[in-house]
Amino acid sequence: MATMHALLSGFAPIWILTAIGYAAGRGGLLGEQAESVLGRFVFHVAMPAALFTMVSGSRPASFAHVSMVAFAAGTALVSGLGYVVGRRFFGRKRADGAISSMASGYVNSANLGIPVAVQVLGDASFVAQVILFQVLLVSPVILTLLDSGTQAAGRPGGGLRRMLTMPVRNPVIMASLLGVAVSVSGLRLPAAVTHSCDVLGAAAVPTALITLGLSLHGGPADGTGRVAGRAEVGVAVALKTLVQPLVAFAVAGPLLHLPDHQVLAVVLCSALPTAQNAFIYARQYGLDTGLARNSVVASTVVSMLTLSFATWALGPSR
Repeated sequence: MATMHALLSGFAPIWILTAIGYAAGRGGLLGEQAESVLGRFVFHVAMPAALFTMVSGSRPASFAHVSMVAFAAGTALVSGLGYVVGRRFFGRKRADGAISSMASGYVNSANLGIPVAVQVLGDASFVAQVILFQVLLVSPVILTLLDSGTQAAGRPGGGLRRMLTMPVRNPVIMASLLGVAVSVSGLRLPAAVTHSCDVLGAAAVPTALITLGLSLHGGPADGTGRVAGRAEVGVAVALKTLVQPLVAFAVAGPLLHLPDHQVLAVVLCSALPTAQNAFIYARQYGLDTGLARNSVVASTVVSMLTLSFATWALGPSR
């Protein structure tokens, strides 16, 4: 009962804020450009502030845990499958393939993973490692594919120079790198700076969900005119909610023989739904938002079942 209450408490803000965004879009409350403006605000301002705050306050040794090997294995395999399937079977170009990869393997670790982990596991220490793994390792790979793919497709580019300067031009990567520099150096920033970043970063998740809701009112096609089919969304959701936790379980249990509580932590985090970041990235790069948007919504519904099953099957009360 407590587990179901934790799941409902974690999912409630997602549904409520997305519904508010949908209602605002349907009523024309924020104007025709609201989705575009709010999406840029999240990507260029709020999300970098949140990432900088989180990474700068972490310890450099946060990755030094064998459990991350199991989570990383599941993420790498499923993300790779999502990319290959998107390109070979659904005709996605490189940049859209990166969104397919993200929809298949990038978990909603922050606003959903933390409350679930605190209730089920007793603490969120492993979720913190997952967040750092995605921010510092997965996101740069995805963003590199997005940047190179959109450049190759004829959007503004600059070849090798553009690739080399991407960390400076991309606010998400730049904020993460600055956070790492502060963390490694042990520098203590003024309270006014950290508090300002905290306040600004707190707007990232709710604004992203409002933007997601706004997009639901816009219909199934995105600005490119393409429609994400049910089969494509179904494959992404299956990879995310079923294959990723199964791979993580196989690596954490039979291969690494981790303790039961660590296996549960790895599987729970791997079973989390697609993060709304996938939609924000697709929106920012002018790509198909239909796949990312529908994958976020559908995987969030399905994950209520998979998270409950994982807790029942692997939890201490089994």
